[in-house]
Amino acid sequence: MIITITQDVFRLAEVFTISRGSRTEAKVLTIKILREGVTGWGECVPYARYGETLESVADQISGLPVDVTREELYGLLEAGAARNAVDCALWDLEAKAAGIRVWDLIGVAAPRPCITAFTLSLDTPENMKISAAKQAHRPLLKIKLGTSDDMSRLEAVRAGAPKSKIIVDANEGWTSEVYTDLAPHLIRLGVSMVEQPMPAGQDDMLGEISRPLPVCADESCHDRASLPDLKGKYDMVNIKLDKTGGLSEALALDAAARVDGYGVMVGCMVGSSLAMAPATIVAQGAEVVDLDGPLLLAEDRDNALHFNEDGVHPPVAALWG
Repeated sequence: MIITITQDVFRLAEVFTISRGSRTEAKVLTIKILREGVTGWGECVPYARYGETLESVADQISGLPVDVTREELYGLLEAGAARNAVDCALWDLEAKAAGIRVWDLIGVAAPRPCITAFTLSLDTPENMKISAAKQAHRPLLKIKLGTSDDMSRLEAVRAGAPKSKIIVDANEGWTSEVYTDLAPHLIRLGVSMVEQPMPAGQDDMLGEISRPLPVCADESCHDRASLPDLKGKYDMVNIKLDKTGGLSEALALDAAARVDGYGVMVGCMVGSSLAMAPATIVAQGAEVVDLDGPLLLAEDRDNALHFNEDGVHPPVAALWG
């Protein structure tokens, strides 16, 4: 078995800004695993918020045994981008070697299209209103917030897209006081969910204050080991494969979270269709799907995921799975 790692860069259609900074391109690692003439593919997006770089993640993957199995990955790599890319590539490899689709290997029904959120990046209220108006035909918009001037941004987006359902992501940018002040206005403006309002590790107050609308854990939830600490503070969890360390743990986290009574959101980093493809399986039945990474790109993979009014469609075999 041969594992090949390459760095790929995809230009974004527009500057993408969150409370932690801006970017104009998506930098990803592409993993190719070749075994007996069959190739499996995976992609990950190393994330500085979690101490990852392209180089550090590539080093982790390079240190793996060449004949590593999915089962062995759990003992060799922690949850994160490196394990995600290899896990997904191995799923792809196994499906292609067997001549079936990944969902057949898992034993679930073929995925159906899912309505996905479209993300509006952080900007001035005026520019966010313009962006919202351009995307007002979409049923679900996600707004990046997390500053001291978020009320005006919320008002602007609602004015630009009066009929769209809205969710907001503060990216750990609020305090409990800010969230408490904003919550009534979030409800007034038709916001249906707020994602990670406070910093991970500083979110205990969520268990002590009123949560008038669902609060979703993102940075506070990585894999199943995160669940006990979320009790009483969050209503939903955001499952991202780059956090869980692959499709295997994402499926396990989905099942465990539902047993514990959490709603499920399936999200993504800003990557290509190859990164989103495995997540379309986890997205089945999720309360919120946010797999819009390819929609934010100016360029994508060959055989890219298909998006239309029905949402994001499952991957063709030529892309993944």
